[in-house]
Amino acid sequence: MRLDAFLAARLPAFSRSRLKQLIVDGRVAVGGRTIVEAKYRVNEAEEVMIEVPEAEPAEPVAEDIALAILHEDADLVVIDKPAGMVVHPAPGNATGTLVNALLGHCGAELSGIGGVKRPGIVHRLDKETSGVMVVAKTDAAHRGLAKQFADHGRSGPLERAYLALVWGVPARRTGTIATLIGRSPANRQKMAVVRRGGREAITHYTVLETFGPREAPIAALVECRLETGRTHQIRVHMAHLGHPLVGDPDYGSGFRTKVAKLPEAARGAVEAFGRQALHAALLGFEHPVSGEEMVFESALPEDLAGLLDVFRAL
Repeated sequence: MRLDAFLAARLPAFSRSRLKQLIVDGRVAVGGRTIVEAKYRVNEAEEVMIEVPEAEPAEPVAEDIALAILHEDADLVVIDKPAGMVVHPAPGNATGTLVNALLGHCGAELSGIGGVKRPGIVHRLDKETSGVMVVAKTDAAHRGLAKQFADHGRSGPLERAYLALVWGVPARRTGTIATLIGRSPANRQKMAVVRRGGREAITHYTVLETFGPREAPIAALVECRLETGRTHQIRVHMAHLGHPLVGDPDYGSGFRTKVAKLPEAARGAVEAFGRQALHAALLGFEHPVSGEEMVFESALPEDLAGLLDVFRAL
């Protein structure tokens, strides 16, 4: 009998999908071995053990987590998000998120439009992307900011600039990548450039600096400005261009051979970096209540600045 069917027959309080997820998460052992495939065939003599984690809270809880606040007023708060922080709670990340920290800092002030799991969240950064974010504290601010992000700055002052360390150097030092982005047909956990069924995605890029021998540069620092805001847009677009981000485990894994060819010190620095080399360096928008145009910048975090120094020494 299949492992998921075996468990479903003996644990009727759990749905089949819930049991499958517990298997995939490595919480089921058969004969003392962890099994992660639901289709595994269970033999009669085998002992099956299952670990059921405690239920996660239905609503995020306030936590005392320090925030780097660039600006705060009655309507919004602008923060400098560190790499490694998840923006909002999700399965496997119920605590330690930006939302938990914001609830601890703002209490009940956060806008409720985003729902109980995402109060005040107007836009997001990937867990391992650092940099500037704005969060709404009132519903009026949330509506105003959401309208600007939906417009992508085409008729207003919204401005977003990111710094990315990429493998190689684009043939054109400035350019625009315009594609459709949707779920990858090969891996639904990833995004990809698709021919149909995706959403319009536009990224403007400029090469700021190159690293390594002039005749054969190893990498480049690129500024990316977004005209749209799709999931993983910069990571997908730069990989589509043939220049994925250094350290990107999802879209740049094919470039591990480049890491192996680096001098030992540089190779160690890249391997120790542990995330995609992407930083949200600038965010500009119109204050949704006062109408004032505001621009915020974030300096490169220490880990990325150090990695750039290593590449400059090549």
